[in-house]
Amino acid sequence: MASVKDFSIEEKLSAVLLLQKIDSKIDEIKILKGELPMEVKDLEDELEGLQTRLNNIDAEIDSINKYITSRNDAKKEAQALIKKYEKQQDNVKNNREFEAINKEIEMQELEVKLTEKHMKDASFEVKERQAQRTKTEDRLGVLNDALKVKKAELEKIIADTEKEEKQLQAKSNEAKTKVDERLLSAYERIRNSYKNGLAVVSILRDSCGGCFNIIPPQRQSEIRQHKKILVCEHCGRVLVDTDLNDSVKISGK
Repeated sequence: MASVKDFSIEEKLSAVLLLQKIDSKIDEIKILKGELPMEVKDLEDELEGLQTRLNNIDAEIDSINKYITSRNDAKKEAQALIKKYEKQQDNVKNNREFEAINKEIEMQELEVKLTEKHMKDASFEVKERQAQRTKTEDRLGVLNDALKVKKAELEKIIADTEKEEKQLQAKSNEAKTKVDERLLSAYERIRNSYKNGLAVVSILRDSCGGCFNIIPPQRQSEIRQHKKILVCEHCGRVLVDTDLNDSVKISGK
C-alpha cells in the first residue's frame, strides 16, 4: 500500500476533506448538546454553594440559640439574687446595709433588663436567619427542579448520540492517519481558528464556502485541476471543487 506521501494531490485533498466531513458531524452532535453540559455543571455548583449556605445558616441559628439559652440562665440567676436580696432587706440592722442591698437589687434588675434586651435582639436575628433559610431552601427547590430537567435533556441527547459520536470519533482518528502530515497540521490549525471548525470548504456560487468571498474564475479552474492544494486568499481555508466535495462521503452514512 502506498504511503501518504505517495498519494496524488487529489487523494490528499479527498483524505482531508473526508476528515473535515467527519469532524463536522461530530461538531453537529456537540452543537445539539449545546450549552447543556455547562449549564448542568453551573447548576450543580450553585446547588453546592446554596447547601453550604444552608449549613452555615443552621450553624449560626444554633449558635444564637445557645447564646439565648445562656442569657436566659443569666436572667434567672439575676432574678434569684433579687429575691435573695429582698429577703435580706427584712433583716438589715441599719440604713447603710439597706442601701448596700438596695444597690445590689438595682444592679440585678439592670442585669435582667440587659439580658432581656440581648435575648430580644438575638431572637430577632434568629428570625432573620430563618427567613434567609426559607429563601435559600426555596431557591434550592427551584434549582433542583431545573437540574433534573437539564440532566434529563442531556442524558437523552447522550443516549441518542453516544454511539454515533464514538463511531465518528473512531473514523476521525482513522482518517487522520491518511492525511499528509503537513496538511493535517495546517488543517488542525485552521480548524481551531474558526468557531464553526471549517478548515476545508467547497466553492459555492463562485465563492469560498467559508468566508463567502468571490473566487476568480482562473483560481476556480486551478482548484478543479487538483494539481496543487490551494487555499482561500481571504480566510486561509483549503478549497475544493464541488465535484470532489460531492464525491467524498462518510462510509456507513
